[in-house]
Amino acid sequence: MNLRRTTSNNPDFKNLVVALDQVLAFLDGDDHAFYAQFNKSDHLNHVVVYYDGNEALGCGAFRPYEQETVEIKRMYTKPESRGKGVAQAVLYELESWAKELGFTDCILETGYKQVEAIGLYQKAGYQTIANYGQYAGVENSVCMQKAI
Repeated sequence: MNLRRTTSNNPDFKNLVVALDQVLAFLDGDDHAFYAQFNKSDHLNHVVVYYDGNEALGCGAFRPYEQETVEIKRMYTKPESRGKGVAQAVLYELESWAKELGFTDCILETGYKQVEAIGLYQKAGYQTIANYGQYAGVENSVCMQKAI
């Protein structure tokens, strides 16, 4: 396992995000354009890519949301690598990095159709909260939070 802290300029991250966006376009259906506007991946300064040798298997990122809170973004694991702890390792690395920078909380948004993601976040200690910001009132969104 090799976790690399990087930025959204990382070519492996960019490739993983292309795959993520294809999955989300399918899952979101007609709502994809709404969600896509909040999932821009350029200018992310806190990105983690999981490598097995030279192969990138998964990724995630965070961006500052409020003074003490970061928002977890762009979590993705290649389908053939799921169930092997890739996403969990990426998430824990993101939380550690955020904590090192002085943040105390992580928030995130996922969709009701993303059952595996919801399970990952619950297992990692995230609790469902009221939908925040642009997701307030959006029925297909599940928002979660964790103190780090």
